[in-house]
Amino acid sequence: MSQGNSQGNEDAVLAGLTELLPVLRQRAQEAEDARAVPAESVKSLQETGFFRLLQPARYGGLEADPVTFFTAVRLIASACGSTGWVASVVGVHPWQLGLFPVQAQDDVWAADPATRMSSSYAPTGKARKTEGGYQLDGRWSFSSGCDHATWVLLGGIVLDDDNKPVDFRTFLLPISDYAIDDVWDTVGLRGTGSNDIVVSNAFVPEHRSLSFTDVTKCACPGQVQNTGPLYRIPFGSIFSYAITTPIIGMATGAYAAHVDYQRQRVRASYVGQKSAEDPFAQVRIAEAAALLDAAWLALERDMTELMGHATKAEKIPLPLRLRVRRDQVTGTGQAIRAVDLLFENSGGRALKMGTPIQRFWRDAHAGRVHAINDPERALTMFGRGEFGHDVPPDAMF
Repeated sequence: MSQGNSQGNEDAVLAGLTELLPVLRQRAQEAEDARAVPAESVKSLQETGFFRLLQPARYGGLEADPVTFFTAVRLIASACGSTGWVASVVGVHPWQLGLFPVQAQDDVWAADPATRMSSSYAPTGKARKTEGGYQLDGRWSFSSGCDHATWVLLGGIVLDDDNKPVDFRTFLLPISDYAIDDVWDTVGLRGTGSNDIVVSNAFVPEHRSLSFTDVTKCACPGQVQNTGPLYRIPFGSIFSYAITTPIIGMATGAYAAHVDYQRQRVRASYVGQKSAEDPFAQVRIAEAAALLDAAWLALERDMTELMGHATKAEKIPLPLRLRVRRDQVTGTGQAIRAVDLLFENSGGRALKMGTPIQRFWRDAHAGRVHAINDPERALTMFGRGEFGHDVPPDAMF
C-alpha cells in the first residue's frame, strides 16, 4: 500500500467517524441504560474502517499512524464515553495480535479479517505449561466490549510444578473456550459491558501466547511478517495511550457540551447574569481548554518521535519510552482536571441524569482508576531514569 493511498484511507476513516458522531451522541444514554455499546454502533464503527486502523496490511488493515488512531478514538469518545472506551481497547488489539506468531494471526483473521478481540490483562487466573502449550483456568475481570468479540486476550503468570512463577504471558482464546459472566454495574463507563471472562481448564497452544519479556524488548515473533514501523513501537506506549485517549475524548465532549450550555444559561443566583458574560466562568473554560491542548500536544509529539525512530528501524531510546509514560499519566490527569473544572462551572442542573456533562464526568473518573493511570508508579519510573537508576525490567513502559 502506497503512502498516499494509506493516508487517503486514514482520512476516509476520520471523515466517516465525524459523520457518525451525532448518532453516537444520541445513543449515549442507550448504551448507559443497556450497560453495553449498542450492536448498531459497533457495526457502524466497523463500516468506517476504524477497527482496521492498527491491523496489519497483510490482513486487510491500514497500518495507520498511531496519531490517526488516537484522533479517531478521541472523536468517538467525545460523542459517547463508553463507545470511545470500547472502541479504543478493542481497536488496539489488532496491533497486539500483529506481534503474535503468524499462526495465531491466521487463527483469528484467515476466515474473517473483521474478527474482534476483547482483553483482560491482570494475571488473575492460573496458567501451567503443558505439552504443546498451556492449561489456563480462572476468572478475569473488566473485559470491555467482550459482547462484541469472539476472541479474548488474557494475561497470566505461568507457574512451574512447584507453583513458582516462570513467565508472564498473554494468552489468546476463542469464544468456545470461555464464558462471559455479566457482572458490570457501575457508576461510570456503564455502557462498556466490561464483564468477567471465565475459563475452565482450557488448552492454549504455544503459538497463541506471547511473553511479556519479548514484548518489553520489542522483539516479538509477529515482527518477522509484520515489518512495518507500527509494530516496532513499545506495547507500553501504544496500550497506555489507548486508555488515556478516550478520557481526553470524554473531556473534549464535556467541553463542547458545557460551552454550548453556557451560551444559553442565565444564573438566577446572580440576578439573571448570563453565564457567557461571567469572567470567572470564562477563566475556567480557558483553563480547561489549555489542559486539553497540553495533553493532546504531548501525545502527538510522543507518537511522532516514536514513529520516527521506528521508521528508521532504530531502537526506541529508553528516555523516550519513559517520557511517553510520563506524558500519558499526566495527560489523564489533565483531562480529569479539565472535566472537573467544567462540571464545577455547570451549576445544579448539570446533576440531572441524562445530561451529557454528568455522564462525561462520571465516565472520565471511571477511566481514571484504570491501573495504567497510576501516576506515582509511572512518574517514579521517569524519575529513576532521569537520575540514572535502573528501571524494573517488568515495568510497563
